[in-house]
Formats: sequence, structure tokens, C-alpha cells
Amino acid sequence: MKQYYFLAIILLIVACKQATEEVPVPVEGIAEEVIVYEEYMGEEPTEPEQTEFYEPVPPIVNPIGNNGAPSDAIVLFDGSDFDMWEMANDSSAVVWHLNDDGSMTVKDKTGDIQTKQKFGDVQLHVEWRSPAEIQREGQNRGNSGIFLSGLYEVQVLDNNDNDTYVNGQVASIYKQHVPLAKASVPTGEWNTYDIIYHAPEFNSEGGKIKSGTITVIHNGVLVQDHVEIKGTTPYIGWPKNPAHGKGPLKLQDHGDNSRVSYRNIWVREL
Repeated sequence: MKQYYFLAIILLIVACKQATEEVPVPVEGIAEEVIVYEEYMGEEPTEPEQTEFYEPVPPIVNPIGNNGAPSDAIVLFDGSDFDMWEMANDSSAVVWHLNDDGSMTVKDKTGDIQTKQKFGDVQLHVEWRSPAEIQREGQNRGNSGIFLSGLYEVQVLDNNDNDTYVNGQVASIYKQHVPLAKASVPTGEWNTYDIIYHAPEFNSEGGKIKSGTITVIHNGVLVQDHVEIKGTTPYIGWPKNPAHGKGPLKLQDHGDNSRVSYRNIWVREL
């Protein structure tokens, strides 16, 4: 009899404990937001013509119509002059080296250069090379950079047999995004960058309401896939988000005799 009495007490204790424990209660009416395309709502089409339209008609672009650039591109540098460029520090005439082979080379410790024209969303094509003669190592070997809106750097660097921090290696979004791959050609040969840039957006009070994005194709290889620009790309400190509109495209003088060269630069405004 005692054992039954003891068992009853244990069962009572267990029942009381279960009664006091919180039991998850399903919350009704809360669901993840789903994507709805209003243009595809309503009665389902029954004829193919109901889902065909003929306007707007895309413009015709000759892909090799303007000195090798698309016919609707703005050629920023074709090797003949610096007419589209200025020194970034004081807007004076460019003092970088203009080479006989149709390229330009950074002139050490003279400062960055930038386009006279300002741009927002763009498709940008740039070809660059580091010097064949290897000097220095790490961030001091063939270092330059391409700045979108004058603020956001896509790194240019000779990384061949030359390791560095990966968010500062070639084709990185400097100090923010590591490239998906390292696709450099041999040192001293010409690399290509094809960059798709969408600028950030700001409200009337200067607050950022939409982040910018960058896509980079390096020598035909996708290395930055529509990544978010978190702000400026400083060497020291966190990214900052100053409000801005259109800005120049800028090429960097890293100041360490990097001797990086550029050629065939063109841009399409998006």
C-alpha cells in the first residue's frame, strides 16, 4: 500500500511541474513576407499574345563601335591625351606619364587623378598592368586603385606570389569584400576589370536609405557578385557614409613607386 501512495505523490509532483512549465503557443497571422508580382495577378492568360509586348524598344548598341568600346560608351582614355582627366587634389592638368603605347603610368608621389565628368550608376571598363620588374612586396607591389564616386575602391595590386590581407588583395573592395577568386594574369601583362556600379541613395537629411553595390569581373572571371558597399574604404577606421550625388572616377597614386599603368578606359552610364 505504501508503494502505491508513494507513486501517487510522484505522479502529482510531475503533473504540477508540467502545469507550471511554459508551453509554446503558435502565433496565428504571422508569416514571412512573400514576393507578389501584381502584373501577374488576375485571370490567367490563355493565348501567348497576352504575355507579349513590344515597347519600350531597347536601343541598338554596336559592341565595338567607339575605339573598341561600345558605341554608346564615353571613352575616358584612349591613349592620346588626358583631356577627360585632372589632378584630384587641385583640378590641375594631369602630370602622370603618357606613354607611346597608348597607356598612362602613375607618376610617383604626384597624387591621384580623376575624371572631370561626374558619374552615378555605371558600367566601367579598365585595363591595367603592374610593372614586369618586381620590386617590393605586400601592399607595396604594384598598388593602385579605382574609386567609384571618388570614394569606393576596387583594389589594383600585383598579388602574384605576393600574399597580403585578403580584403586588400587584388580585386577586393578594399577592406570590405574578399574576391571570390584571384584571376590575375602574369605580372607585367594587361589585366581587365569590368565593373558594374550602382551608387548608394540618401534622403534629404543625408541618411543612407539604400546601399550601393559593385560587381567586378576580373579577366572574364566574376570576383565580386553584386556586393553591398558598406561605406567608404579607408585604410584605417570604419566605413563612413557621407551623403553624395554623382562623383568622379578616380585612379590612385599609392605613393610607393608602384608604376601601375592604365589603358582603354570607357564607361557607360546606366
